[in-house]
This record gives sequence, C-alpha cells and structure tokens, in this order.
Amino acid sequence: MHPAYSIIFFTTASGLGYGLAAVLGLGFLDPSSMWVRFAHIVALGLISAGLLSSTLHLGNPQRAWRALTQWRSSWLSREGVLSLATFVPLCISAWFALFEGRHLPLVGLLGAIGCVVTVYCTSMIYASLRAVQAWNTQLTPACYLLYAGASGSLLGAFFAAGAGQSAVVLTGLSLVLFTAAWATKLVWRLRLREKQISTPESATGLGAIGTVRLFERPHTNENYLTREMGYRVARKHADKLFAIALIAGGLVPLALLFLSPVLGHTQAAIALGLAVVLHTFGMLVERWLFFAEARHAVMNYYGR
Repeated sequence: MHPAYSIIFFTTASGLGYGLAAVLGLGFLDPSSMWVRFAHIVALGLISAGLLSSTLHLGNPQRAWRALTQWRSSWLSREGVLSLATFVPLCISAWFALFEGRHLPLVGLLGAIGCVVTVYCTSMIYASLRAVQAWNTQLTPACYLLYAGASGSLLGAFFAAGAGQSAVVLTGLSLVLFTAAWATKLVWRLRLREKQISTPESATGLGAIGTVRLFERPHTNENYLTREMGYRVARKHADKLFAIALIAGGLVPLALLFLSPVLGHTQAAIALGLAVVLHTFGMLVERWLFFAEARHAVMNYYGR
C-alpha cells in the first residue's frame, strides 16, 4: 500500500497523544507542577495535530465531516465520533489541571477510557480490511494499543522526571508495555512472511485447474489502483528499516528506561527526553513499513 505521510504522522502523533492523555487521566502525575500542566497541552496538541493531518490525504478535506454519519457500519466513522467525544473529558481535565492544579478522577477515567477506545477504532480501520492480509488480524489492534500505552507511559515518565516527581511506577509500566509491544510486532511480522492467503488462483477461482499466470495487464498505464495499492519495497530494505525502527524505537529507549531510576531528576529527564525522541523516530519508520509492506489482494490481477 502507498504510505501516505499524513496518515503516518496521524497514527504516530495520535498514539503518543492518546497514550499521554490516558496516563494523565488515570492520575499518575501530580497536576500542581508546571511540567504536568504542560503535559496536558502536549497531549491535546498531539491529538489535534494528528486528527487534522488525517484529512490531508483526502481529495476533498472539506467533506471530512461526512465520515461522522456512518458510525453504525464504519470504523473510520466510529473513530471520528469517539475522538470528538473524548475531547470533552480531556479538555475538562486539562482545564482543571492548568487553572486549578488538581485532578478530577472520574473525568480523568472517562477520558482514559475514551483514549483506549479511540485508538482501538483507529486500528480496526485497518484490521477489518480482509483484502489486506497483513492487517487483517487481531495482532494489529494489539500493536496499536500497546504502542500507545508504551508511548504514553514513556512521555509520562519524562514529564514526571522533569517535575521532580517519582517516575518509578511509570518507568516500570513503560518497560512492560515496550517489551510487549515490540514482541507483538515481531509476531505480526512473522505472520506477514507466511504464505499469502490471497493468490491469483484464489482471486480468479481457477486454482483447481492449475497455476494461474498473468497473460496481460488490465491497463497499459499506471492508474489509481497501481499507485495506491501497488507500492512495493524490497524485502532487504524493509528488513533494514525494521531493524532501525526496533533499535531506535524499542531497544535504546528500553536501555534508557532501565538507566533512568539510578539518575538524578535532571539527568533522568534528559535520558527520558532522548528516549522519547528516538522512540518517535522509530515509530514513524515502523508506521511507514506498516503501509509499505502491506499487499492488497487486487494486485493479484496485476501480476504482483
């Protein structure tokens, strides 16, 4: 599939934002600190930037609101509705943290639940597509949720260290979620390497006769399908990029998380800040591969 940069940014930024918002909503951080107040702004900013960027790949972005009307049958519509609904408790929590320096447990819990459900809806946009075998698995929402949780707990630990608060709980949670997220992603990639379910034989229904080969392309020129669903990346390049994503987005942040408890608050904040930067870079690479390596079943008719 063609990796649209706006969607890559959207899924990465919203994962970071919703993860951090959930951590703040569950009350892991003391809102009396300026660092934690700023964290609320960062969470809302990441979510807003991600949602706005998701409209950039549309032919008519001004019609994006119509997606909200199909929530009964569309995961995309459910994501849009829930993202707007979740903004209400998140904004209330941010208001009380910024101007009164206090946390509202019930409102925060509602916001955290909304964050989890919204990220799940985002992941199901892809996991529900049977025509893309790589995505059509429950491992896809598992990866999205675990990455959001790992990102949010890492950002939470960074803001806690900057505020001079204890980050032991968030650091431990982040270590668990980072390990689970990348382990799940490795299983996801092993599944990607398995034999393709959709083949020219299954697509045409002629498998009982024998091997099906392409006699002639349906089109002599490139078209929408070949541009958007026929993107190809060499396996050796994909493996190198995944290694970069794993090291930058997983292994190095894990090492910095292990190191942070023995450092002072300032040194820990610097180490965790570096971990956030590297993790974000690794996630951008991982999301690019998520789209670039996916193969749509329609390409069986184009000999790919």
